[in-house]
Amino acid sequence: MKIYYDEDANLEIIKNLKVTIVGYGSQGHAHANNLRDSGVDVTVGLREGSSSWKKAESSGLKVSKVEDSVKDSDLVMILAPDEFQSDLYTKKIEENLKKGAILAFAHGFNIHFKKINPSSDVSIIMIAPKGPGHTVRSTYLSGGGVPSLIAVYKDAITGKDYNAKDVCLSYAKANGGTRAGVLETSFREETETDLFGEQAVLCGGMTALIKAGYETLVEAGYSREMAYFECLHETKLIVDLLHEGGISNMHYSISNTAEFGDYATGPRIITDETKKEMKRVLEDIQSGAFADRFLDDSRQSNDGSGGPFLKDNREKIKEHSIESVGKELRSKMKFLSEKKLVDKEKN
Repeated sequence: MKIYYDEDANLEIIKNLKVTIVGYGSQGHAHANNLRDSGVDVTVGLREGSSSWKKAESSGLKVSKVEDSVKDSDLVMILAPDEFQSDLYTKKIEENLKKGAILAFAHGFNIHFKKINPSSDVSIIMIAPKGPGHTVRSTYLSGGGVPSLIAVYKDAITGKDYNAKDVCLSYAKANGGTRAGVLETSFREETETDLFGEQAVLCGGMTALIKAGYETLVEAGYSREMAYFECLHETKLIVDLLHEGGISNMHYSISNTAEFGDYATGPRIITDETKKEMKRVLEDIQSGAFADRFLDDSRQSNDGSGGPFLKDNREKIKEHSIESVGKELRSKMKFLSEKKLVDKEKN
């Protein structure tokens, strides 16, 4: 598989387009600021009264209502939460898109599951950084980048000396992605693998494993502080080694005792039954059943902050002792707040 880097992308393509970033959350703030810093003409599109309006303006970005921001745009990147995108597109974007505009996404969810169905003259592309928006911004500022995926769902570009894929690469370069490497994929592959990775490994799998380990130690009579350090705090130390050089690199760095335990105990925790359940999770995603459950839950929200299932589980996490002991321990580690990835006042 070919991996694209800076020399494979023409930054001038995106610099010659008027770009609107719809949304200013984790990904929205990163894309908007990165593109602006790369010399791109960027406007942030937000609903009137959005709490993000002042945050975007304070970063020196142009801001206007969604419907106004897209009218003259050549490329509209929709970075609002997945559950809001269909309604936002139908009510604010679709009728205001100019002919021949390019519609872009950082996740294929709404296109793949056909929640958004643009007209035939609209090009549909994806530029998806493989990391949280706060990391996309922080790595860009440090001279690096987050590996990204690109995909073309529909190329309706005519009369230009570039195609939709060229636009993807140009955008990725402006966002820092080509510094780390860009892979070409499809909307289906990105959507289904992304949802699976989040649910089975990166978020659902990892947090469930951390909580189970913590609870096992506390229930056996060990202190909450020891359990927190062993099962949550040290995950970053291990993940950094994995991120830097893979599993073998991590094994090289840890003790022989820890490596032996890895081989002997890992398969007892992640069993054949676990993998069978992972396959059922993937089937649930592929069928579209997960997407429908998520959207059904979201529709029950009156304030857009998540449906009853989401809110109920957020409260359960807040009430878990791993959160209270972690907050206390982190408050003593002043260095953690010196360069925060997430600063709710700014992003």
